[in-house]
Amino acid sequence: MDEDAADRLAPVLRPVRAGNGFEEALEQILQIVRLGLVPDGGRLPAERELAERLQISRVTLREVLKVLQDQGLVESRRGRYGGTFVRARREPSGGEAELRRRIARVDVEDTLRFREVLEVGAAGLCAAHGLDTDQVARLRGALDATRDAPLTDYRRLDTLLHLTLAELSGSPSLAARYAAVRATVNELLDCIPLLVRNLEHSQHQHTALVEAVLDGDADAAREVMREHCAGTAALLRGFLA
Repeated sequence: MDEDAADRLAPVLRPVRAGNGFEEALEQILQIVRLGLVPDGGRLPAERELAERLQISRVTLREVLKVLQDQGLVESRRGRYGGTFVRARREPSGGEAELRRRIARVDVEDTLRFREVLEVGAAGLCAAHGLDTDQVARLRGALDATRDAPLTDYRRLDTLLHLTLAELSGSPSLAARYAAVRATVNELLDCIPLLVRNLEHSQHQHTALVEAVLDGDADAAREVMREHCAGTAALLRGFLA
């Protein structure tokens, strides 16, 4: 797997605990798929690399991949260019009914508050501790990728930007919890339309956020992130009302 791909998966892939190896490995690879860290049609890391990063046997990993294949989330291809590939996600159907079904499974307010705490904390940590040259390049690259992104790819690239910030905070625990809560938020966002005006506003906030982080202004970084999270929460509440 190339270095950029490794960076994208760093916030999610981590060694699992021995007692729940299968379940935790399944959870992590599901997060990779749900968060769009590997795009539709993209290939997951090779089995050997996945097994090493998760610290599970390849037998256990193949059981995990079999479950994902049975659920129609990935497909296995043989040959020189084979591997395990993410299948195109079906668009949510059912409109408001689908949204209601999804929100019935989660405490929306708790999810949004927890997301804000993690995001604001990550932004403040990145600004306060500072980033090295490689980390600055990663953050700027993630921001640049969201600019002029097609609507069909915007949410995935937006997610990658936020995950990058969480991972650069220096706290693996924060990054792991953020990946989980972001997956839940994305399930809700997938049920509402992408609004161009909202995306333009989000991009202005993204730029201000990254600049505050790179300037080492922790207070400004936290405040911009707080406003950004509040905007997403307001949008969701508007559609849920």
